[in-house]
Amino acid sequence: MGKRDDWIAKYAEDLENKCGMKPDMDLLTKVTIGCGPSIYNADAQTVAGSQKDELETVKKNFLMKKLGLPDGPNLMEAIQESIETYGKSERNKYRAVIYYMLTKKFGKESVYG
Repeated sequence: MGKRDDWIAKYAEDLENKCGMKPDMDLLTKVTIGCGPSIYNADAQTVAGSQKDELETVKKNFLMKKLGLPDGPNLMEAIQESIETYGKSERNKYRAVIYYMLTKKFGKESVYG
């Protein structure tokens, strides 16, 4: 297995054990690939759930640009919901896991078709 496969396995483990979800491995793999090289960068691979700037970036760059969702208060609510699901006390909230949960929440799996 390569490094990316190791990360995908880690994300799947977090989804199951910390978020209580059975991951769709095909979708999780595509979301992870979509994150690009950021998954190998310690700072970029996680989402700082308490930083407003970081959450705005997730909203603008992922939900609006990548998933094509219109701006609205429901976007930030969904991000907060994903962070709650992951666990506020969880130090490493992996970007790929948050993006996976948001993709599922908005039913936007087709973006990764």
